[in-house]
Amino acid sequence: MDVIRLGLGGFGTVGSGLARILDMNADRIERRLGKRVEIAKVLVRDLNKKRAFDPGPSVTFTDAPDDLVNDSSIDIVVELMGGLDTAKALVLNAFAAGKHVVTANKHLLAEHGLELFRAAADNSVGLLFEASCAGGIPIVQTLKESLAGDKIVKMLGIMNGTANYILSEMTTKGMDFEAALADAQDLGYAEADPTFDIEGFDTAHKLCVLIRMAYGVDYPLAELPVQGITSVTPMDIEFAREFGYRIKLLAHVEDVHGKLEAGVHPALVPYTYLLARVGGNYNAVRLEGNAVGPIMLHGQGAGDLPTGSAVLADIMNLVRKISDGCTGPDNTGFHNQPIPKAGILPPQESESKYYFRFTVADRTGVMATITRSMADHNVSIAQAVQKGESGAEGIPLVIITHETSARDADAVLAEIDAMDFSVEPCVKFRIL
Repeated sequence: MDVIRLGLGGFGTVGSGLARILDMNADRIERRLGKRVEIAKVLVRDLNKKRAFDPGPSVTFTDAPDDLVNDSSIDIVVELMGGLDTAKALVLNAFAAGKHVVTANKHLLAEHGLELFRAAADNSVGLLFEASCAGGIPIVQTLKESLAGDKIVKMLGIMNGTANYILSEMTTKGMDFEAALADAQDLGYAEADPTFDIEGFDTAHKLCVLIRMAYGVDYPLAELPVQGITSVTPMDIEFAREFGYRIKLLAHVEDVHGKLEAGVHPALVPYTYLLARVGGNYNAVRLEGNAVGPIMLHGQGAGDLPTGSAVLADIMNLVRKISDGCTGPDNTGFHNQPIPKAGILPPQESESKYYFRFTVADRTGVMATITRSMADHNVSIAQAVQKGESGAEGIPLVIITHETSARDADAVLAEIDAMDFSVEPCVKFRIL
């Protein structure tokens, strides 16, 4: 075939970005593939809505998913709708019709990835998803191809541009959380309902997808510890700065003696680290392989053209495989099907340095009581600072610990929060 025809599910930011790239880079794409790539049909909810980009008169808009699935001239279905139920039905029906699928839907992959990979294999079609994680950063193909022979020892990164923008604004401009979130919404970085971004769920979806690519195992989303950034205050930003850190929302996974320790949480990152300097709505992922050592990928984690670029890379990858006669391109990165469940290190057994901010009554003996509790639970103090005016209702007492288990850290917090001198619950963040 000289033309590859696409059925596009969704024509929002990423869909219109893909259409723009196909238009402005059409000659280059054809020289790369020896074929033209064209959008044949676009599935949308509202046929009367004004579009940000006109893909041309040859493109048909429809509000019926079956129009994509049942059109025998469509080679690849590109799912860019987001959400779960409708998107899942479109993908499964496309597989059943013998069509390959490209998706940017990390939530769908995190919740139903095992089922979708099985369905793709059963129907001898491909499921590609580079744009599902970190937008324009080629992290999926890096794990699957470039580092295929490496054992991934550790992976951590900033994978949500909205959260990173909010924390960056709080750090550089001294804004509080609500003002920074409103700013992000005004600029289009945050959705009207920002829950997935600020509560860490969007990052968690991406981490589950990347764990599959890095380790060849399934880490169930429901078992992943997730903490968002809503508890981060300007006071914590300032204390972190005084200790030489910046606060970032990190996703991390590490192989600890054959078990995976993973999670999403705000963390204090030493300001000298590259990750600490990733600002605005950018993403960055640091990988450490047992052969290649540490590498870092940095780029725009969202947006029409960056994410559209990642979707197009998947489409072109599929076209090459189709041209080479590959009937069922396996994109899981491993051949240990079905994908086994990960061996998971219980979160309470994980170890880290911690930042504690207690808010306590300005009373004699409080510091001694806290340090005694920490000693009783084997939590060692590295640094401590107390600020605030005498007579205030509650004053902040910040403690940086040496490395300790999450179980012991939580035991200290439970004990101190129950004391009558505690004015507010303690704030706890990990330290990288």
